[in-house]
Amino acid sequence: MTQLLRVSVDLLREALRRRWFLALFLAITGVLVTLGLSLQIDVIDGVIAGSKLFGAVFSSDMVVADRVLGAVSMATAYGSFYFGAFFLAVACSDFAPELLAPGRIEHLLSLPVARWQLLFGTYLGVIVLSAAAVLYGSAGLTVLLGVKTGVWSGSLLIGSVVGWCGFCALYAAMLTSAFFVRSAALSAATGVATLILGVMSSYRDAIADVLSSTVSRQLFRVAMMPFPRLGLLATASAQYAGGTPMQLEMMARLIIGAFVFSAALLSVAAWRFERSDY
Repeated sequence: MTQLLRVSVDLLREALRRRWFLALFLAITGVLVTLGLSLQIDVIDGVIAGSKLFGAVFSSDMVVADRVLGAVSMATAYGSFYFGAFFLAVACSDFAPELLAPGRIEHLLSLPVARWQLLFGTYLGVIVLSAAAVLYGSAGLTVLLGVKTGVWSGSLLIGSVVGWCGFCALYAAMLTSAFFVRSAALSAATGVATLILGVMSSYRDAIADVLSSTVSRQLFRVAMMPFPRLGLLATASAQYAGGTPMQLEMMARLIIGAFVFSAALLSVAAWRFERSDY
């Protein structure tokens, strides 16, 4: 376990040296600072009496603060899920291919570290990195809106964590693909494709109804069954962030489905890694 954690820490150190992740955290910080300095909200007894953005009147309508914050949190959760998944799929695409690069993998295997520790250490490092980005952005916006309005809620933070479970499934697919073809481009494409297929899997019945023949509908449903329902996971994440009560049973099924998918693919990656010669 110690070696696994060391692999994860080394990956995080490498990520900190990359411009991709420096740009990501600077962008999040820039958005939060800009909103903090330019957004002015007047709240009276839980009702927003007016708001200004960059000195201009943004809204002069009387609106319940909880309603506005719910809409903002929902939009943020949706955006962080889809944009964040796409960005991280591209930014994290070359970690595994670099791990398997000629010369480096032989050196790593000569050290007192098992192959499964390299595999799961890499996975854990990327997952921790993505969680840090999600928590930093959602916690920062939660604090900002809480200070501005006096209304505090952790729904955005929890909803964002639910959405983060979807990226765990994406990176499992990306990591597995790298052990079959050492290509950063293919790894990124696998992540994006898994996201698209996960959305299609969420609405497979509706999509299947559009198909003309019974055979094609059944084949489509069977082909979509292995993929986690990432579209529904994104919707559940956004709805909870917006203040909709969580349906625990449905949420649990979606999260468990994402982690079962991840575990299955990581098992394939471990099998491939153990049987590869370097």
